[in-house]
Amino acid sequence: MRLSMPLFTVLIITIIMLAACGSHSSQQNETNTAVVERDSDSNGAEMLYKKSCLSCHAADLSGIVGPSLKEIGSKLTKEEIVERMTMGRGGMPSFKSRLSEQDIDTLGSWLADKK
Repeated sequence: MRLSMPLFTVLIITIIMLAACGSHSSQQNETNTAVVERDSDSNGAEMLYKKSCLSCHAADLSGIVGPSLKEIGSKLTKEEIVERMTMGRGGMPSFKSRLSEQDIDTLGSWLADKK
């Protein structure tokens, strides 16, 4: 079976996106939770972002595979951000099995401040 070039390209991009946002082990989730418990200010949120979001949204929040989050707080409320992280939407995977509710809430608050 031979795939056309555009279909093959879409398939490869999808595989790369899924791998970049791939699942974290429960040990990784426990590590993320421990970081937030030790340091619940923005540094804790930044550590969670680096471990869970950076691969799709870039270190500077400008977006790579996922959209820019630089001014996400101007577009979405904290509750909307938390819902998207929890449930996923479009190309955004659900993080409810990867991060604790507390971690998602911490990231949601931090991202909601990006205006």
